[in-house]
Amino acid sequence: MKNYADTIAFLGEWGRYQQMMFFLLCATIFPNGFGAFTLVFLADVPNHHCLVSDEVNLTEDWRKSIIPIKVVNEKQVGSRCSRYRLDVVQNLSVQGYIPGRDINLTDLEEEACMEGWRYSKDIYQSTIISEFDLVCSDQWKQPFTQTVFFVGALFGSFFSGQLSDRYGRKPVLFATLIVQTVFTFAQVFSVSWTMFIIILLINGLGQMSNYVAALVLGSEILTGDVRILYSSLGTCFGFAAGYMMLPLIAYFLRDWKSLLLALSVPCLAYLPFWWVLPESPRWLLSQGRVEEAEAIIRKAAKWNKVQAPDDIFKDYYSLQISNTKTDPKVKHNVFDLLRHSSLRSTTLIVCLVLFTVTMAYYSLSFNTAQLHADPYISCFISAVIEIPAYITSWLALKYFPRRVSVITSLILGGLPLFFIQLVPSDLSNLSLALEMFGKFAITTGFSLMFAYISEIYPTGLRNTATGTCNTASRIGSCVAPSLLNLSIYSKYLPYVTLGTLSLLSALTALFLPETFKHPLPETIQQMQTRERILFPCTGRKKTVVPVAPLDSGL
Repeated sequence: MKNYADTIAFLGEWGRYQQMMFFLLCATIFPNGFGAFTLVFLADVPNHHCLVSDEVNLTEDWRKSIIPIKVVNEKQVGSRCSRYRLDVVQNLSVQGYIPGRDINLTDLEEEACMEGWRYSKDIYQSTIISEFDLVCSDQWKQPFTQTVFFVGALFGSFFSGQLSDRYGRKPVLFATLIVQTVFTFAQVFSVSWTMFIIILLINGLGQMSNYVAALVLGSEILTGDVRILYSSLGTCFGFAAGYMMLPLIAYFLRDWKSLLLALSVPCLAYLPFWWVLPESPRWLLSQGRVEEAEAIIRKAAKWNKVQAPDDIFKDYYSLQISNTKTDPKVKHNVFDLLRHSSLRSTTLIVCLVLFTVTMAYYSLSFNTAQLHADPYISCFISAVIEIPAYITSWLALKYFPRRVSVITSLILGGLPLFFIQLVPSDLSNLSLALEMFGKFAITTGFSLMFAYISEIYPTGLRNTATGTCNTASRIGSCVAPSLLNLSIYSKYLPYVTLGTLSLLSALTALFLPETFKHPLPETIQQMQTRERILFPCTGRKKTVVPVAPLDSGL
């Protein structure tokens, strides 16, 4: 039986049909760039200090001096969470005392911000921080808000993969798009922080799930070099485009509610895509729905103006009859990833590598957001640095073995992070360059892994495996904010942790199967014939295994 790529080779690789699928699927990923980093602006903490009502009778000198001066990072700044006792200050003001001359301010008793806070509007008109007063005793709610979003993305990635394998790629893609749009819009009407994070959690369920569904659908519709282009550059550029558009939109809309409206309402434009984007023919074939798969390919042939054979998937008809007799309607689930020894070891290694690159990616992205005093410029720089990384990943996918590419990116991402602690304090630009190079390499690995996963697993398990492994990556994103807080104990501890995990993951990646120039596996048996170095824990001797036939299109 011919493989899928050979069967539909008559369509060509880059006809009108493939071009339409490529660009429409890339467009569906734009909202992921918005969603992943919207909280950079929504949950940013503006400068603030204790509110002192204008009705309070104080002299101008005392009004300026009522906020204590603290030393933060070797700089003198006004306290954000305390003020001198208002009744004492009022009494001294009435008596005509001059602060700093007649009264030593350090001798005065302080109190909490009893009347709330006054927030600076130099950068933002409002954020959820100023809206719900998430400062001082409630400042823990700011990083927790970010974690809630990633927890939603974690569960969404896990369940959407299984739903996609069971009900199809297309329904899950559009369901997650609807979840993103509706619940991003619903956040505007939040009247409390609790209400906001509940809606944010549901919103997170759809965010990265959409990315996974679009990635798998595109990798199954497209073939050959175009599939590599889509899996590496296409999806990543779609994400980066949304990421780079975010600071531009936020620059002109500095109120958090206006920003959410601007990011949600335009997503309604994706609804007509339902009548253009097809279901994955590969998935339909794996479900025995050969007629539906043929109908899609015949429509594609008309778009590309080529003649389709009279019986496109004739080999699949006999295969379907054979499978019906032996094992009718085989359904795969997440436990199949652990049931077979080769699947189990591969899945555990892929999860570790994805956990590492995702945690490093978000940690370095959040950290490099402080490159510039202007958060809009910081966000844009952080987005732009990913473009050369995505191009590098595309070149690696096109010309180099997958395993070597992933290992190299992990090593080049981890080593610079170790070297940062060796840089003298007066060479801050060198530290910055090392961190940027580390992010470049990690982003390259981040992009490589999603394309790699879609090539490792068979069609019946592909989306379940992608969703499961993506769940491991979401755990990494949930841990990232806490990892950055380790700098409280040691400035370089986050870098050492990331560097160590990167090198450990590079070592384990040696035992992944090679997929370069191999056709996508349709069954678990085909996956098990891939060339690999056997993992020591399996207790098997190293053997030479047969390699699947080459896919001429790849």
